[in-house]
Amino acid sequence: MNEVQRHSGILSLLEENQTINVAHIIEHFDVSPATARRDISKLDELGKLRKIRNGAERIEMKKKKWTPLNINSTEHYEEKTQIALKAAALCAPGDSVVINCGSTAFLLGQKLCGQDVQIVTNYFPLASYLINEDHDDVIIIGGQYNRAQNIFLNPAPNSLGGYAGNWMFTSGKGLTEAGLYKADMLTAVAEQQMLEQIDKLVVVVDSSKVGQRTGMLFCPARKIDILITGKDADQDVIHAIEAQGTQVILV
Repeated sequence: MNEVQRHSGILSLLEENQTINVAHIIEHFDVSPATARRDISKLDELGKLRKIRNGAERIEMKKKKWTPLNINSTEHYEEKTQIALKAAALCAPGDSVVINCGSTAFLLGQKLCGQDVQIVTNYFPLASYLINEDHDDVIIIGGQYNRAQNIFLNPAPNSLGGYAGNWMFTSGKGLTEAGLYKADMLTAVAEQQMLEQIDKLVVVVDSSKVGQRTGMLFCPARKIDILITGKDADQDVIHAIEAQGTQVILV
């Protein structure tokens, strides 16, 4: 695990806990005490956390949420753009493509917009973009609008049974050899309903998410047909996922 991935992991721990100590970082990331303290100091200098005696505490601040208007300022934008390009290249004319929520998903939708593919989504920002750009074939999965996640959710069992797709592209909060994790349970459950309706499941995550285990296990690694991520991803995790039959594409 490199420094960028470790820093992301430390901040993820602070999302779950108000404070963490040096011993916690040493145990969780298998690093030396000097490395743990150096990580805390660097993140403190960047204003990502507050350094305290023998540890760190979370800084309570409202994170600026990305929108289609500021998509190029989202974290890991360049890497996500390359991931979206590789994902779009998998789709052939006439394919039906399910795209779920998130910045990488939105970038993928941008790449596919105007092409001869049917896009199925419950992600409101993406659906709005596609409609405004006159994409020919858009299916919006219905349900109650969830403002916090910008998606439509339908809690009824088998509510998505009438939909199908050649591809399903999804992301998450973390990815390990155990599988893909999502932070929001409602979103995860809604997407899980589609897993039996698609031919191929493609996970698109930036390299900082690889090796992180946060939230709910969405699906085991053996269910992932293709993983597209950055070349800086944790190679031990990548090899473990490949060993379970997943095709891995690094950008």
